Amino acid sequence: MTEAPADLVDLVRDRLAREPGTLTPHRVADALRGAGHPVGDTTVLAVHETLRRDVVGAGPLEPLLRLPGVTDVLVNGPEEVYLDRGDGLERTDLRFADDDAVRRLAQRLAASGGRRLDDASPYVDVRLADGSRFHAVLAPVARPGTIVSLRVPSARVLSLADLVGLGTVTDEGARLLAAIVRRRLAFLVSGGTGAGKTTLLASLLTLADPAERLVVVEDASELRPDHPHVVGLEARPANLEGAGGVAVQDLVRQALRMRPDRLVVGEVRDASVTDLLAALNTGHEGGCGTIHANSAVDVAARVEALALAAGWGRAATHSQLASALDAVVHVARTADGRRLVREVAVPVRSPDGWVSLEPAVEFGDDGSMRYGAGAARLERRLAP
Repeated sequence: MTEAPADLVDLVRDRLAREPGTLTPHRVADALRGAGHPVGDTTVLAVHETLRRDVVGAGPLEPLLRLPGVTDVLVNGPEEVYLDRGDGLERTDLRFADDDAVRRLAQRLAASGGRRLDDASPYVDVRLADGSRFHAVLAPVARPGTIVSLRVPSARVLSLADLVGLGTVTDEGARLLAAIVRRRLAFLVSGGTGAGKTTLLASLLTLADPAERLVVVEDASELRPDHPHVVGLEARPANLEGAGGVAVQDLVRQALRMRPDRLVVGEVRDASVTDLLAALNTGHEGGCGTIHANSAVDVAARVEALALAAGWGRAATHSQLASALDAVVHVARTADGRRLVREVAVPVRSPDGWVSLEPAVEFGDDGSMRYGAGAARLERRLAP
């Protein structure tokens, strides 16, 4: 369909705003006539479609979100719109009329998630009704204009076999990961933003025994493992008065009272790490989660920093970490955008009490596999 001229769209929008009612092609035609513009079917339908997209779904971004394989849609002001289909960012031909158009879309999406977005509260992070993760920052706080980020949930949960087919993990690597789940080892999936941590964790949880009860705690609900017994708890930010917030740390404590066979923390990013470590040290085998880290080796330092914010000292953190965690699976993106399982590491406690992560298996870009110093430790943990 022909794109409607921006000036006509604004004109019709203003006229319709004075007389609230259902948006129809007939009302659009009347508004154009009233403004003294010639009315043709093509023009009317183009203006109607543009306005309809402004009030339904993600507006002009909706066609991008529906493309097969799309994981992210990113808007950098009115002139730059990108998408990611798993092979890195691609710039699209989509443009907004101006930054006000981006701002209106961001505010409408925020409102649909029950959040406020304006100059007094210029950023928002919320899960939308369709499961998408929506984040926005308004200009002039953001530049080159209002910035919108949409993380699209997968239409289906990828199995470990699917990840093998995509080249994310090798056959031998998949067997190793399946053994970690089967033996109910406690593990974390580490990696950077967009590396595929949540996707991998969902695939691994699908392998859990169907008789097990999985209790999933998340800051924003994203994990949807294909498993018959999953219950989820989702954190909630405080309102503008600072009341009503529910933190991940509080939900982890609640989850422990819900008879979990596996406690899953979707993303360990705050003081909830202390409750997770405590749970894994009190008989809750098979617990897992994701954590941001540059490598598996860096996970110990990352956990230490998060625990410090909760008031734990370094010695207490390392003591808990040494007995709570069995393995770390690290995922990363290559320069060409591919998501790969890079390594599996195991914790090692030194004589002075400090814990470090020792690589057990490392995977190359070409699928090659190399055993590291921690291979024997991992083998012992996987032994029947």
